[in-house]
Amino acid sequence: MSRIIRTEPNPVMSKAVEYHGFVFTQGVVARNLDADFKTQTADVLAQLDALLEQHGTDNTRILQAQIWLKNMADRDALNEQWTAWLPKDGAPARACVEAVLADPRMLVEIMLITTK
Repeated sequence: MSRIIRTEPNPVMSKAVEYHGFVFTQGVVARNLDADFKTQTADVLAQLDALLEQHGTDNTRILQAQIWLKNMADRDALNEQWTAWLPKDGAPARACVEAVLADPRMLVEIMLITTK
């Protein structure tokens, strides 16, 4: 049986769960919620880089992304940073929706499924 690895679990969630060569991340939000959209997005992508690296993978192995925006008007700004962050021809399957997030200062939240 394959082992399940949970990264920094708490009673509610883990930062990531690795199973059978797949890595599932939590929904990652910016550490500084008072920052603007561009800064929050850059921070989220940097956190995802670190989390994927911790599990021996990177953004070239992303299978699916789920993205929540506080305001869909930020989608173009997101896509600018997103496409710069992704490897050429490496875009995953993706959903991007407008949502009410857990804290009104959260502007973007991203969750990934990747493989090793």
